[in-house]
Amino acid sequence: RLGACLGVRVHIIHPTGFPFSVKALRRGGLDYVEQADFMEHDSFAHFEAWRHDSGRRLVLLTTRSSESAYAAAFTPADVLMIGRETAG
Repeated sequence: RLGACLGVRVHIIHPTGFPFSVKALRRGGLDYVEQADFMEHDSFAHFEAWRHDSGRRLVLLTTRSSESAYAAAFTPADVLMIGRETAG
């Protein structure tokens, strides 16, 4: 949802904790899947290689931080990593 609504690419790092495919997302009732831009990585190591080669900074977002994400200074080259929706 976030990627489709904000128009940002979503990086999927395999293995995922759920079946990931456009077909599976459609079956789950995600009618906006066609508006989302996905890039899949076979592993975290492949993601890290892509990130390094692209000169991107990895920013980890957590609900347990003592600092607000609203106070952070982000750049267009940043990659924001978030966890499960069910974990907050």
